[in-house]
Amino acid sequence: MKTKLILLVTLITSLAFAHEGVELGPNGGRILEFSDNETMHGEVTVKGGQFHIAVLDKDMKPVAVNQQSLSAMTGDRAKPAKLEVTKDAKGFVIPVVKPGEWLVLRYKETTDSKAITARMEYNTATCEECKNAEWLCKCKPEAEKK
Repeated sequence: MKTKLILLVTLITSLAFAHEGVELGPNGGRILEFSDNETMHGEVTVKGGQFHIAVLDKDMKPVAVNQQSLSAMTGDRAKPAKLEVTKDAKGFVIPVVKPGEWLVLRYKETTDSKAITARMEYNTATCEECKNAEWLCKCKPEAEKK
């Protein structure tokens, strides 16, 4: 009985806090942090069944992708699946993960720099308030609405 109660409370809590707005970039994509001091960002958009990740500076301006590298994973934490990452003129391209799965990115400014990890749940459910997919929800977090 105690275990069922704990599971129920956990489920209710996760549902209550699951819906929160995210920061959107200049192209309408989801912003992920690629630095410890908010000077480098990644903007994730979906086009043609692929994630496109543009690298942006602190002013949300595009950065040329030269020495930077990105690795991507998805799937179960015990058995993650590595995703193929390619570069294009605007950043990086990765296959879209299944709805509900997590995309885990490891960004490096140079080959010698420390990797920065960014995570995003690809939640494609529609937000009832803003009508966007949850992973691109524009709504303010509940705490800011009060």
